[in-house]
Amino acid sequence: MTCRGCGSTRLDTILDLGNQPASDFFPEAGSPYSDDPTHPLAMALCPACGLAQLAEDETVTEEPRGVEPRALVEQAVDAVGRVATAGWFVGRSTVCEFGSPHGGTWVDHLESHGLRPVVGEPADVVVDCFGIMHSPDQRAAFADRRRALAPGGVLLLQFHSFATIVEQGQWNALRHGHFAYYSMTALHALLRECGLTMSDVWSFDLYGGTHLVAANADKDAVESRQVQEIMAEERARGVLTAEGTTALQHAADSHAAHLRSWLEGEQRNGHTVAAYGAASRAVALLARAGITQELLAAVADASPSKHGRRMPGTDIPIISPEALVASSPDIVLLTVPDLLPELERTLPGLDGRWVVDGPIG
Repeated sequence: MTCRGCGSTRLDTILDLGNQPASDFFPEAGSPYSDDPTHPLAMALCPACGLAQLAEDETVTEEPRGVEPRALVEQAVDAVGRVATAGWFVGRSTVCEFGSPHGGTWVDHLESHGLRPVVGEPADVVVDCFGIMHSPDQRAAFADRRRALAPGGVLLLQFHSFATIVEQGQWNALRHGHFAYYSMTALHALLRECGLTMSDVWSFDLYGGTHLVAANADKDAVESRQVQEIMAEERARGVLTAEGTTALQHAADSHAAHLRSWLEGEQRNGHTVAAYGAASRAVALLARAGITQELLAAVADASPSKHGRRMPGTDIPIISPEALVASSPDIVLLTVPDLLPELERTLPGLDGRWVVDGPIG
């Protein structure tokens, strides 16, 4: 394969999870799981441009659309407010959004700042929040967003920091259908090829560390000093090299082993454990750990489209939040840490039972 960003033919494999069920394939509950199809799942790093990427993907299924978590809604409001305060909406009147299959939109928030949505014509503001990583051809995807910009327009692009993924051992960020994982360095190269300059950047705690950049094609645009500082920090920490990313494979191996050991211990203690969050990040974890309904009673999720289905590669059913509360498990394993504040408010009947899952160092 060649790099999805720069076309280089030299790629280093930095995380290999072997064959795994597709992270967007949720079969009907009760159907046999032993024959669920599996596919190679590995991450490669391009030494030339620094883009971390899905090495290959032969999956063709489409993930059931999720329900936007409150954490994402609140972060979108915060992000739009910061961009407005910085003056990026002044003199601009139209917006075009490239959506994400995970749900959510910024359009309503942007309309409150006087921006009118348009389709099929260039826009003054183009927004992409965690959407572009779903494009197999990264160069083509960035070119599409560049063409969507009206003269003098600005591209607002938010992404999960690859430096965060490495430093926090977030190995399960890797999944089928997610083709790119951006360092600021890799994003800089992709945008520069399109003639765009990153003139501003904002950082958020979401997912452990995300960035939102404002990029434009103004010939007089000045690159943000903070962008340069982040790129320098990435080089210093070694996250652009195969040698500097070995923590990912260690985290994947130790996480799966620790989860199984912990669940077996809770079973010996007579505790019933369920989970919340039938997220794609949980698919490889449960499959690698060999977890079945014997150890994990069910996985609850807010998305109605997943109810009555099961986690791929296992017999664990997916249930509604109401069914989770009614089942009254002793412990609830939360697979998506960012959801905790929202769930503590909306599911008070589970107070004191939450255990937040995460990679093991």
